[in-house]
Amino acid sequence: MSQHNQEIYRTTSSRTGKMMAIMLGICIVGGVIFFSMWDYWTSTPAAVVAQMAGESEHKLAPGVATGKHMEVTLNFIESSDFRTLAFNALPGEEGHNPTINANVGDEVVFNVANAGKSFHAFGVTKANEGFAGIIPGTEVSSANNPLKPGQNGMSEFIPSEEGTYYYICTVPGHRDQGMVGEIIVGAAQTGEAPKAAAPTGVHHDFSIDFIESSDFRTLAFNALPGEEGHNPELKVKSGDEITFSAVNAGKSFHAFGIVSDPENFNNVLWNSAIAAASNPLKPGESGSVTFVAGAPGTYYYICTVPGHALQGMQGSFIVE
Repeated sequence: MSQHNQEIYRTTSSRTGKMMAIMLGICIVGGVIFFSMWDYWTSTPAAVVAQMAGESEHKLAPGVATGKHMEVTLNFIESSDFRTLAFNALPGEEGHNPTINANVGDEVVFNVANAGKSFHAFGVTKANEGFAGIIPGTEVSSANNPLKPGQNGMSEFIPSEEGTYYYICTVPGHRDQGMVGEIIVGAAQTGEAPKAAAPTGVHHDFSIDFIESSDFRTLAFNALPGEEGHNPELKVKSGDEITFSAVNAGKSFHAFGIVSDPENFNNVLWNSAIAAASNPLKPGESGSVTFVAGAPGTYYYICTVPGHALQGMQGSFIVE
């Protein structure tokens, strides 16, 4: 009868305790990381959830701009226990989720800022519930790439149909917690569109410099945000003669033009271009242009190199 020798591996109770302590520590650290980013995980619905929610875009027929311009400032805020969310003020306080009144063709510009401690995103929809159906062009960030605390953004809404619209936080669940306000859109005004005045004989000279932040993420005219002279608002009369002189004081390529929509850099008005995106001003170069201001309205002087206006190179050019 043969005898088999078999090795048996054992460990000590102290070693087992150390291994358990290490595993418990890993679980605790992982849990802290996961729950500290809870808003991020919940802000990204799975594709099947989006489909069940009936996610779709409201694509409205393009409207004719009336020339009327209004700016609306909205701040994302939260109650101390995070159960109630709102714009500008909590329920019962003055300024809570203000109702906006506009007409078909009016330009509504939303300046939104995350003044809370959670993640938020913005959009306009015609849907009376949920977070789907956001109208293209009205978005500021998105549920899967939201505004972090302290961040801000801007969007534009030109309604082409009468009715009630809603501005909301597009992070799932935040609308239900109170981040929703109404936009009441009435019929288009029947008055004639404004026309350009005859030449007035008045001349204005404006000088601008293209500048950039050291990390090239922020672009501007004359001065960076928060500094004196940043993107100055310019006002003239219809029919006035305007001369713009521009200097590329940065290290990138830039070009200039007056547009009605800062996101549409291809529609330069009144032959106001200095250089072009396809043939821009190089660092140190300069140029000038003279033109006559057209119909009254709010316009924008921008860098017409794609993306530069959205990075900050835009200022208001108001024709009265």
